[in-house]
Amino acid sequence: MRTKSVNVFRISTKGPGDASGLLDLIEQGKIDPRSIVAILGKTEGNGGVNDFTREYAVSALSATLAPYVDLLPHRVEQRIAFVMSGGTEGVLSPHITVFTRDAAPGRDSEDVAGKRLSIGMAHTRDFLPEEIGRGVQIRETARAVAAAMADAAIVDPQDVHFVQIKCPLLTSDRIEAARARGNETVTNSAYGSMAYSRGASALGVAVALGEIDGAIDDEHVLRRFDLFSSVASTSAGIELMHNVVIVLGNSASSAAPFEIGHAVMQDAIDSAAVIDALKSVGLQVEYDSKPPTANRQLVNIFAKAEASPSGSIRGFRHIMLEDTDISSTRHARAAVGGLISGLSGTGAVYVSGGAEHQGPPGGGPVAVIARLLTTN
Repeated sequence: MRTKSVNVFRISTKGPGDASGLLDLIEQGKIDPRSIVAILGKTEGNGGVNDFTREYAVSALSATLAPYVDLLPHRVEQRIAFVMSGGTEGVLSPHITVFTRDAAPGRDSEDVAGKRLSIGMAHTRDFLPEEIGRGVQIRETARAVAAAMADAAIVDPQDVHFVQIKCPLLTSDRIEAARARGNETVTNSAYGSMAYSRGASALGVAVALGEIDGAIDDEHVLRRFDLFSSVASTSAGIELMHNVVIVLGNSASSAAPFEIGHAVMQDAIDSAAVIDALKSVGLQVEYDSKPPTANRQLVNIFAKAEASPSGSIRGFRHIMLEDTDISSTRHARAAVGGLISGLSGTGAVYVSGGAEHQGPPGGGPVAVIARLLTTN
């Protein structure tokens, strides 16, 4: 029995505090605000420790939605999973992707063919500063991923195609708080802590989905890059101390008119993987010799990007890790964003920087959601 239906809306924004597009859809009756379960966004900040566009965007969206769901703004953040990723370098365009979920009464397997898009959410507990980037974060994340899968009614890990996580980072105050208790944090660098938090969270996804064997702990984070998840996307921010976990996959319990698929980029110029991801949901690139599939429509693409830690891509040196003017994550987002935008025909795609343990070194997962324009 199809018990749930998911809808997805991609909405352009004029700035990190712009919620007018979402408000318009609510007032037109196209989005029921009470059905919103998650919002993923790209903001035009720097994506670093001091990128306050992420918190600003969440605050603006929460304030907009509060009167519609009869909650105070800070309670809205507890009800809806917000993940804002800073950095829209190059041709990337600021936007939000809104996910809604409703009951689908009376829909059975004869009405809808195959597995359809489903979404599930979960949160970890708050972490102490000294737990960020370590085994505790791995284990707690794994538990939250399992809970989010259950929330999405996804049983087979192979049906999970993207796991988006918002995770915390360290600040000088948080580092000092740990020291005051006699504990040391994984690093004394606020910027460096973002990589540790992203990496530990990604390893938690890999553990939950059975992508790696054996015990994983502190010593593997940012050291064993051969250990990774092919569907994890983690983004660190100053605005929280826990992990927000969003699982996207296909489920036989969903009646949604959407499907999701993914592929894994081996490096930042892996166009073949992007094309494979598009084809996994029945989409063709414009220059392909085959005609576009008339009953499929691109909704959005979600991808990770990072500068290859080896310092080279396919035998040629890159300078992303050596540029003291522009951080490597900004270089990588611009490069991968340009590649994906060119192949998909839109710059309104979700490309997040920093892919530690998210795909092979220098690469990363790329997931595509497509709308099915026919009934089955």
